[in-house]
Amino acid sequence: MDRANDGLTDSEIIGILKLKSIAVVGMSRNPGKAAHDVPRYLLEHGYDVVPINPNADRIMGLKAFASLTDIPRPVDLINIFRPSLDIPQLIESAISKNPTAIWLQLGIHHKQSEDKARENGIKVVYDRCIKIEHGRLMV
Repeated sequence: MDRANDGLTDSEIIGILKLKSIAVVGMSRNPGKAAHDVPRYLLEHGYDVVPINPNADRIMGLKAFASLTDIPRPVDLINIFRPSLDIPQLIESAISKNPTAIWLQLGIHHKQSEDKARENGIKVVYDRCIKIEHGRLMV
């Protein structure tokens, strides 16, 4: 089995896609933006989506939280739609939530932060779209 740039096989990605509770950092209220359309897709496919956006109270009818540390419950997966420059701070917050995995969307990559998450036992997917991978591997 070939491994992608992030070192994960399709079987490992399928395992991550089976996680059901997903915090979406940078989730948008604006239809047409990937940070809106991808979480909508996840909701339509039965995922428990938790919006993270400091500028919204609710997105798609769901209570939004200002930051990962504000979520009052555990989440299995943290999906990030923020620029690579924001990743170090976000990974620190993500580690404190102890998720099974962190997913950095297309174009997002920060090797040092990803390595730190892995050192804390967290699987990391980077530079991939969760919607594309779900469609490719799960439907």
